[in-house]
Amino acid sequence: MVQIIKPGDRDHSTAQTPGMSREAGVCADLTGAQGLWMGVGHNEPGAHSGTHHHGESESGIYVLSGRMRFRWGEHLEHVADAEPGDFIFVPPFEVHLEENLSAATEASFVLARNTSEAIVVPVEDPREAGSEGDATTR
Repeated sequence: MVQIIKPGDRDHSTAQTPGMSREAGVCADLTGAQGLWMGVGHNEPGAHSGTHHHGESESGIYVLSGRMRFRWGEHLEHVADAEPGDFIFVPPFEVHLEENLSAATEASFVLARNTSEAIVVPVEDPREAGSEGDATTR
């Protein structure tokens, strides 16, 4: 059966990380989906998400508004910027975080995963784990 999920019907109880909010639109709880999770995310102005991964899920992100910086890798050593119209692919278990590059406006994006639940596994930020210096590059 086709289902329409209106903005007011989204599930706000999905897993979260600091600095980012996620709302589920298509998920097992709302629609009975068995192999797909979709939703929207928002990064507050100037904020970054906590360091995390999505377990076994492959994730696709489509940037709707704002400029975002993605950091990934064992030490978050890889860096790339994305803007509206860009797609981002995040493989399973890839440790990463997202940063909103604007101090004035929210960044928003569409999220899709090939699992019916929003797996979000927070991990310690390797830059704060006693590593020597900041391993990231700009």
